[in-house]
Amino acid sequence: MEREYTQEQKYILARKRIEKIGKFYKHLAVYLIVNTFLSAIFIVGDMNDGDTFSQAFYNYHNYKIWFYWGIGIAFQAINTFGISLLFNKEWEQRKVQQYLDEQNKNF
Repeated sequence: MEREYTQEQKYILARKRIEKIGKFYKHLAVYLIVNTFLSAIFIVGDMNDGDTFSQAFYNYHNYKIWFYWGIGIAFQAINTFGISLLFNKEWEQRKVQQYLDEQNKNF
């Protein structure tokens, strides 16, 4: 059963959705800026400890924070945009058609 919303309720819902999307993009920007800065510091620190630039640059320990914070960003993206970001209606229709085609081949 679909609920009927007034114009004011629709506006409030849309406003909350836009605020949520805005917060996600701000978090994504902070993620990129902070992690770039931290990676640069880690690379310079490794170089001060005697590593060459390429050794420090390709040291995966300098990028662990990207991975772990990235998991949080991924969950926030799913929360913000929904799982439909990955599995949208078109994907569902393709899968249904694929399943029906397989069923028709077996009978």
